[in-house]
Amino acid sequence: MMRYSAVTCDPNDFAASNYTLRPQLMNRETELFIVMTMYNEDEVLFCRTMHGVMKNIAHLCSRSRSRVWDTEGWKKVVVCIVADGRKKCDPRVMDVLTTMGVYQKGIAKNMVNDKPVQAHLFEYTTQISVDSDMRVRGAEKGIVPVQVLFCLKEQNAKKINSHRWFFNAFGPILQPNICVLLDVGTRPGNSSIYHLWKAFDTNDNVGGACGEICVMKGTACVDLLNPLVAAQNFEYKMSNILDKPLESVFGYISVLPGAFSAYRYAALQNDANGVGPLQKYFLGEKHDDADDAADIFTANMYLAEDRILCFELLAKKHQKWVLKYVQTAFGETDCPDQLPEFISQRRRWLNGSFFAAVYSQWHFSRIWCTNHSVGRKITLSIEFFFNFLNLIFSWLGMANFYLTFYFVTKSLAAPEMDPFGNGWGDRIFLSLRYLYIFLFITSFICSMGNRPQGSKWMFIISVIAYGFIMIYTSFAGGWLAYKSFQQGINTPGWDPNNALGNFTLLLSQPGFRNVVISLLATYGLYIIASVLYLDPWHMITSFSQYLFLLPTYVNILNVYAFCNIHDVSWGTKGDNTTPMDLGVASKAMITEKGVEAVEVELEDGIDATDRDYDEALESLMMKPEASRAPKTKQDDYYRGFRTRLVLTWIGCNAILVAFVTSGSFQSLLPNSEQKQLPEDYANAIGTAYTGFILWMVAAMAAFRFIGSLLYLILRCFNL
Repeated sequence: MMRYSAVTCDPNDFAASNYTLRPQLMNRETELFIVMTMYNEDEVLFCRTMHGVMKNIAHLCSRSRSRVWDTEGWKKVVVCIVADGRKKCDPRVMDVLTTMGVYQKGIAKNMVNDKPVQAHLFEYTTQISVDSDMRVRGAEKGIVPVQVLFCLKEQNAKKINSHRWFFNAFGPILQPNICVLLDVGTRPGNSSIYHLWKAFDTNDNVGGACGEICVMKGTACVDLLNPLVAAQNFEYKMSNILDKPLESVFGYISVLPGAFSAYRYAALQNDANGVGPLQKYFLGEKHDDADDAADIFTANMYLAEDRILCFELLAKKHQKWVLKYVQTAFGETDCPDQLPEFISQRRRWLNGSFFAAVYSQWHFSRIWCTNHSVGRKITLSIEFFFNFLNLIFSWLGMANFYLTFYFVTKSLAAPEMDPFGNGWGDRIFLSLRYLYIFLFITSFICSMGNRPQGSKWMFIISVIAYGFIMIYTSFAGGWLAYKSFQQGINTPGWDPNNALGNFTLLLSQPGFRNVVISLLATYGLYIIASVLYLDPWHMITSFSQYLFLLPTYVNILNVYAFCNIHDVSWGTKGDNTTPMDLGVASKAMITEKGVEAVEVELEDGIDATDRDYDEALESLMMKPEASRAPKTKQDDYYRGFRTRLVLTWIGCNAILVAFVTSGSFQSLLPNSEQKQLPEDYANAIGTAYTGFILWMVAAMAAFRFIGSLLYLILRCFNL
């Protein structure tokens, strides 16, 4: 039988208001508490996630040799579906829930005892599932009973509020061991939730864990024909092969994706003073209040609230929680396949991750107040230094990419290196340089105040043009390597019988050393790591598309993100409620002329009218005070902060470009050191800096590769 509760209190007061839940009434312990956050997703996305969860629960019940799980294991699992706004839900999703027995129309009420209802709770143990093809599945297909708690929020209050219902309202009553977070639209692998749970079961110090987020590729990988999807596939894969394993070895994963991750409930709890990971996490729900209008740093930081939760968990005082990556657990999700949606998504991701990274770096010293071992604190210090280098490279990425393009393509302008002859190398270089600068300016103009959907074709043209610039830059790098190799062969010291000597000779060629060796080291490590993880196919199907879109990541996504740093929205809007300050007109009646009308109550007497007249006249005689509405004042501050930050960012990158490309700075050196012509000095500095950038990229890739290799070794020993 379905159980309904109309909740009229705040999530934080749920337990104190004596609300109860079915598993509590039936004295069932909750080992796994799974939350699915939902907004306006359609029935296909919902069923994809829900059916995946039910197949995972069936897998738990099939583990007959486990000390925790058996055929009755479903009684230890509660699935919580939180819908963000009653009027926002897709009607067909509600039909699916009705089919499963989880929802019933006509029961919910707006008011209970003159109190507005905040959320509607429907509890039911369903025994059927609906897959993404809308086919009903039951016990004959291996589906086991599943305890479902459907929380239908009356208002749209964003995802973080949905998590507050999950953690602060239902968590204290069920007291689960492990909490699993899922976004509707993400399909967990059939045994992925078990593998996540196992990571906590085998190591008591694990406070959070995540699996691999995979891009849905469609039937026969047809979606990879879209360059945007293929580039994201490569990006996700390399992150799961190099970044996540490295961070897992150190014990701190900078972000456990909210789309598919898990936490130990006890690790998230606040201390006796109410301070802790959850307290910090839910501060993000209040960032747009009037009292917090001045804190744009916090507002942007909480666009990546899951990163804040990860850091607070690691740095929890007098604790030693670590975060772990579980390669055997995976979740598949759709990624944006249209450029406007992709740019909008990355705006929030990039701004949130940047400010969250600054926050974690600034508060890094809190690590030394934890109970982590000295060895762990030292390794965490190394990781945070590595993250600091990444932050610096991200800040200067725009300049570094331009300088790499500038000096690599400029090398083909020299007559002895020109592959086309008759000065065409120089002409192409100048044309592409001016095109690059034009596209860069265009990106700023389109990003200032324009939505990607409104400037769609301008962005698409810029992406394609940047892609062709990248193709020519890659060609220039290859040609430079070929000519350097040719020069090495023609050097008098070249000996066909002395391989080591020949290699040393090639290393003496700056073009070969800086371009070939560094790039081979970088992408060679990508290939080796992918093969070691038995997942190399993205190098074949997605690598070229990623290279084509690489300038877009640097020059369009970053520019749009920073130019819209004043926008701290999630892309969802709150519900519009009917104000009651004007009163209510009621009592419909038929007049003598047969017209339907309503009675409107007015103040009695002519004195009231005279008083209103006098007050209006007095108000007109007084000069109004100049003031700005709080919302306008907040918006002005946000935009002012945006302007200052963008100018600082552009200034830092422009100074670096000017210093490296201009020979005039040689005059700052002592007279005895000014031995070169300005152009020769600029070329020498440029060659050295380009080599430094390429080798730093290779060194950071090597560092990630070592961490990735250590992860594989430790996994062999279940560590």
